Parts: sequence; structure tokens; C-alpha cells
Amino acid sequence: MEITEGLAMTINKKTMTLLAAAAVCAAISGCSTGTATTEGTAAPSSGGEAAQSKPNEKITLTMWGGVPAESGPQEVVDAWNAQHPDIQVKYERFVNDDAGNMKLDTALTTDQGVDLFVSYSQTLLQRRVDAGFAVDLGTFKDYNIDEKIAGAAEWKTNGKYYGMPTSKSQFFVWFNKDLLDQAGLKVPDAWTWQDMKMYAEKLKSDSRYGLVQHLEPFPDPLDSVSTKYGYTKPDGSSNMDHPLYGQWLETLKAMMQDGRTTVPYAEQVTSKMPVETVFLKGEAAMLNAGTWIFRSANNMKDNPRSFKIAFAPVPRLTDKAEDFVTRGGTGDAISINAKSKNKEAAWKFLTWYADGGMLPMVPGGRFPASKSVNADETLKLLLGDNAATYDQESLKKVLFNDSAKYTRSLPKQVMDLRQEEYENFFTGKKDVKATLEAIARRHNDYLKQNKK
Repeated sequence: MEITEGLAMTINKKTMTLLAAAAVCAAISGCSTGTATTEGTAAPSSGGEAAQSKPNEKITLTMWGGVPAESGPQEVVDAWNAQHPDIQVKYERFVNDDAGNMKLDTALTTDQGVDLFVSYSQTLLQRRVDAGFAVDLGTFKDYNIDEKIAGAAEWKTNGKYYGMPTSKSQFFVWFNKDLLDQAGLKVPDAWTWQDMKMYAEKLKSDSRYGLVQHLEPFPDPLDSVSTKYGYTKPDGSSNMDHPLYGQWLETLKAMMQDGRTTVPYAEQVTSKMPVETVFLKGEAAMLNAGTWIFRSANNMKDNPRSFKIAFAPVPRLTDKAEDFVTRGGTGDAISINAKSKNKEAAWKFLTWYADGGMLPMVPGGRFPASKSVNADETLKLLLGDNAATYDQESLKKVLFNDSAKYTRSLPKQVMDLRQEEYENFFTGKKDVKATLEAIARRHNDYLKQNKK
């Protein structure tokens, strides 16, 4: 699962228009583009609705997504195409990183035949709505997104759906259960970072880390704190120097300095450590990551293992469970291009995809968000022939946990400045006090520069 949060730059409608003019005029002798309308939708180009496919004419839709075709998307479109000879779908893969998202935006800008596209963050979706790329899905009256998809509302833009979230994500801790049993430790139902530290100390060895973490959810404890207590204080100033930020920094650094309790930050970054491989090879007892790891864990050919995997929720920094909010929620928001000539056909495919058509994506760690999909069927597809290698009781607790979730929505500039400062702390350039002061100061500067 590729999960880059988005681009540092923001492309507005004016920039997109200029890019479109330059690209199209360079490619053809005449220039003709659709005009943008209000609320993020664009007027159809070259005749608009009159250009919709004629009755009985075979329609071909192109869907752009960030998941490799062989990890589910191709099987999805093959199943659809077999059932719908009149509406065929092609899948175009883009890498979900800065360059890949720019490739998609350019394709949308220059009318390269995109009918449906996936946005993997709210920031990216907002940018595409502002550029006029997405249809207001509320114009289709035969499907109620709020009723079908719990938690979908976080993807609303200006009170409307310009993208339908189709998957739900969970973040949790993966355990080598064989090592847990040998150490006499139970799979925790709820725990704190101090508990995590104790587990890692007991599970480490001379050749094994107690804990490794994927770098994408690495700062999630900080976002959990800020979701609960606010990124800003009541007076509007930064609250990113909250004491719990400091507690996380000091706890994790102590673990990095204690033998092989966890890998030192600089070592992990410079070596580009493939943490899921390290865990699956038995070289780490715990892995902090999410659902996308199933793609590797179920690949027994490339990642053979003899141990059973168990699961626990992400540990909290606070003592009180009610003060903790974990990351998760809905994702993979699919939009219909405002310039598509086949919006009705695209909508038909999109609702089919959401209500079960996407099930071939499950083995790769993408879980349908629609209530129309049976949870037991999802779990069966997820585990396949490897069911016996997972502790299913603990897995169900983390996968089907409907407690309150947050979706990270920080601007990339703020994420970057925060990361720069905690990197300075973990590499010994600053102490915790100076680190918190620097994060808050730089966040305040950002708030002043972007004050509306």
C-alpha cells in the first residue's frame, strides 16, 4: 500500500488552467477546454452532455488508481468487464507519491480520458475539487453514501461528496505470537506506550528487535494527542508543544538507546529498513503498521514464516482510554471526472465497486467500507489459505473496531516541519524542551503566514 500524504505544493485552478493550455497547445494545433463552474465541478467540454455516448454504443471507462494492477484492481475490472460487455473498464496505475499524483493531475488537466480517479488523502481531493475536476456525487439520487458508508462524512467538501470513500483502514500492532507465548506475555486488548516499552524490552534479543515501526504511521501518537486536545490552543496559537508530545519523544528515544528494544531512528532512515520484511523474517517481535502489510504477510513464497501473527490496538499515550483517539476511518475516495463523457456509466461502476466489486482488493489489505459487504466474507478473503497462521480472535478485534477514529489531515508543510524537529531530537541535536519549542514556533509561523 502506497500511502504518501500528498504534494508540498498546492495547485490552484488558475495554475491548472495555465498548465492545460500549455500542454494541449503544444500537442495539437487548436486549443479547446471546458470551463469551470462553481463548487468544484467543471462544465463539460466539446459539447458536454451532448457528447455522452449514444444508446447501445459500447462504452470504455478509464479508472486511475495507485494500487498495482496485480494486487487486485485488474481482477476487479476483469470481473466487471465479464458482466458488462456494454461498459468496459480499463485500469491505469499511478504511483501514489508526489510525482505520481502530479501525473494524475496533469492527465485530468489535459483531458487524457480519465473517467474515474482515486484520491488517497483529503488534501489531494480538496485540491482536485478546487481545480474543477470532480463531479458532485449528490447529483446521483439512487445511492445514499451517508447510509451506506459509516464515517464517510469526513470526506465531504463544502458539505458535498466529490469523492466516495470506498475502503476503511485500521492501524495496529503486529505480534510474533510464538515469541509472545515464549515470554509469557498476553496479547493486549488495550495498552499504553509504557506497556509497549516493557513488551519490547522483554521480547528483544541479541539478534532481534523488540519493536520496529513503519515510518508512515510513526508520528500517529502525536496526531492522536492533537486530535483530542487540538493542534491549536483557544487563543489560536500552536498546541503542538503539548506535554504528551514530549512524553512520546522521551519514551521512544529511551527505547532506541536500550540495545535492540527498537531500531535507532537514524539507522532506520539511512538504511531504508524494510520493516515488514524484518518482522516477517522473525528479526523483530512487534511491528507498528496497518492493513497494507497483509499483502506481504500473505505472500508466503517471498516471505515464508512458521510463526503465527497476533494483533493489538495501537498503544495510547494517555492513561485514560477515553482520552485516546486512534487513526483510521475511510479512504480511497473515488471521484468521477467532471469532463467524463460517460458519467452515468462511471457512477454505475463506482456503486458496484463500493458494494462488493472491490472484494478482490481485500487480500492486499483494502477493506470495503460499504455496509453491503459481509465482514465474515471479507475476513475469509483476507486470510485465504493462510488462515491458520493468524490469531483470528485478536485480528477481529482490531479489524472490526468501530470506535472513534481520526484521519490525518495536517498540511504537508506542518508535517514536514514537525518531522524535521523530532528527527533533530532523535539524532541528539536538540533536547526535548528545545524540540517542543521549535515545533510550536515553526507551527505558529505557518499559522501566521496562512491566516485567512
